[in-house]
Amino acid sequence: MSDSLKNNCSNNTQVFVLFGATGDLSLRKIFPAWYQLQRAGLLAPTLKILAVGRNQSTSEQFRQKVSSALATFAPQSQKDIDTCQSLIDRIDYIQLELLESSDYIKLKSAVESAGAVATYYLATPPSLIEPICENLNKVGAVISTSKIVAEKPIGCDLASSKAINDKLAYYFDESQIYRIDHYLGKETVQNLIALRFGNSILANQWSHKNIDYVEITAVESVGIEDRWGYYDDVGQMRDMIQGHLLQLLCLVAMEPPAQLNAQSIRNEKEQVLQALRPISSGNIPDNVIRGQYGDGQCADGFVPGYLNEVGAKFQSETETFICIRAEIDNWRWSGTPFYLRTGKRMAEKVTEIVVHFKPDPHHVFDTDQKSIVRNTLIIRLQPTEGISLQMLTKSQGIEQGMRLRRDPLHLDFIESQQASRIPDAYERLLFEVLKGDQSLFVGRNEVELAWAWCDQVIGACDQSSQPLHPYPAGSSGPIEARQLIQKYGHQWYEDQ
Repeated sequence: MSDSLKNNCSNNTQVFVLFGATGDLSLRKIFPAWYQLQRAGLLAPTLKILAVGRNQSTSEQFRQKVSSALATFAPQSQKDIDTCQSLIDRIDYIQLELLESSDYIKLKSAVESAGAVATYYLATPPSLIEPICENLNKVGAVISTSKIVAEKPIGCDLASSKAINDKLAYYFDESQIYRIDHYLGKETVQNLIALRFGNSILANQWSHKNIDYVEITAVESVGIEDRWGYYDDVGQMRDMIQGHLLQLLCLVAMEPPAQLNAQSIRNEKEQVLQALRPISSGNIPDNVIRGQYGDGQCADGFVPGYLNEVGAKFQSETETFICIRAEIDNWRWSGTPFYLRTGKRMAEKVTEIVVHFKPDPHHVFDTDQKSIVRNTLIIRLQPTEGISLQMLTKSQGIEQGMRLRRDPLHLDFIESQQASRIPDAYERLLFEVLKGDQSLFVGRNEVELAWAWCDQVIGACDQSSQPLHPYPAGSSGPIEARQLIQKYGHQWYEDQ
């Protein structure tokens, strides 16, 4: 990290106010991310962290809770007692009734006593956004230098999204609002920008003229993890497609931004979302497959199906898997489909983008090898981050003749750059908030354009007669998802 970048975060005293500090997100992700930033020397000495929660607790008791969380969730190989203590010393705890405006006076006093620029991080349910913002405003704790960070979901449809954004906009300017999609903080997603716009060998190939189709996959082996009541109102479409996968699609498909700043990047992503072709109830079978996992075998043994989970409703039609064939109606991508796929209780946890390049029109090798003569770019976010370009080479040996095989040109960030670790997404996002850079955060228009498209797809699914396809837990999803992509002469990467 350059000295100028460090200094940019150090010039102003800042106080980070964490609402929902005792929650799972804060203890599992946010405090371990602060620890890594402390360990890297990226936090200004004056930075203070005010943890806000409803539970009765002293600051010392809460510091002990954070210390225990770091012992559990920070990597053992990177533990450092002095770093832990330095972070703990930054933390104070304030017990607050979130719906009681008079309680916010002590929070304002704590911020003012630090003489600091305040960032309010809402690690809370969306229903608390309005009362928290209103009460901060009532006591005068919202000023022009304040920032607010909102976690997803920003609504469950377009109408609720607009309502939440209206609440945020009433109290904060758009330049003060940081909407988190943690996928955008991943190192490999950042490398996607460098890969696309920093390498002419790829930039010159990046269109429908040379790319046959694109897969964007985010699947996981876990189920709903005792969240049946919440998840059944959301489903995989709202939980994953609207945010994570459409953001990845935008980064793959967008035009080069005029500058690498927040507004330029957001403008280009909005253009992609506006160009997404609508899906109607009449063509749902050609473009959408929805599924729901049943009983099956995973790595840990037998697991129950979705309808057999604790608290399940037997008649639920909520999808735990969805595959969408999306098309972008613009000059760059006309005729190139993007296959979006996400599901729970799959065989393994994988998040990756696979770009399939078109083969040369003239085939000079044996006819039986024609199906493999194409290059594939794999951009993997999970379980390990890296980029691999599948190239064709000759099989070694005199007896092999001119037999082809696929071999990877592989970029492993840890190995090639001799990095000790890949930063977690929350580390980068917290650091960007401190810098005041919104480039990795989602703008209001992006959120609402994504919801508008997803609402239309959800409505089309509701109107169609397509069934919910079952698949066993621990599998690769419904067989119909494979049949959908094969219908267009394509294959999932793992089937090749």
